[in-house]
Amino acid sequence: MNDEKTLTHFNEKGRARMVDVTEKAATLRIATANAKVLVNQDTFKLIKAGRMAKGDVLAVAQVAGIMAAKKTAELIPMCHPIGVTGIDIDFRLDEAGCAVIIEATARCKGETGVEMEAMTAASVAALTIYDMCKAAQKDIEITDICLLSKKGGKSGDWSKRR
Repeated sequence: MNDEKTLTHFNEKGRARMVDVTEKAATLRIATANAKVLVNQDTFKLIKAGRMAKGDVLAVAQVAGIMAAKKTAELIPMCHPIGVTGIDIDFRLDEAGCAVIIEATARCKGETGVEMEAMTAASVAALTIYDMCKAAQKDIEITDICLLSKKGGKSGDWSKRR
């Protein structure tokens, strides 16, 4: 097995490869990721009231994020296709900051983690909010896409310091 400083996605010839996880034990893996969508007051009010012209922004973003997590291996070249066992997306409306805070959690029992699935879910949920609101506001910003925590696997638990 490689140590943390070794680049695992390259073979001995320096070419890309998918890491072999055959020998790893299947364990419960959980990862949570974050994204933030910054909008103006008028757009925020429309999102909060569920009155955007395209429909209920958060409901559509919820489904889009879940669908995206299930397709992560098709989008990110070196990701393993894994059997995701659960995906949950939570939205927090930050009125003072005119922001939608997205927190996506993915779970699986497998040989590799679900960090990319959680980050893909949060990212696509944010992009969906952007798409649903772009007619009302052109200068929407997506920020703070990051991994918040991961649990399980050989490397153990990790949490971002806040």
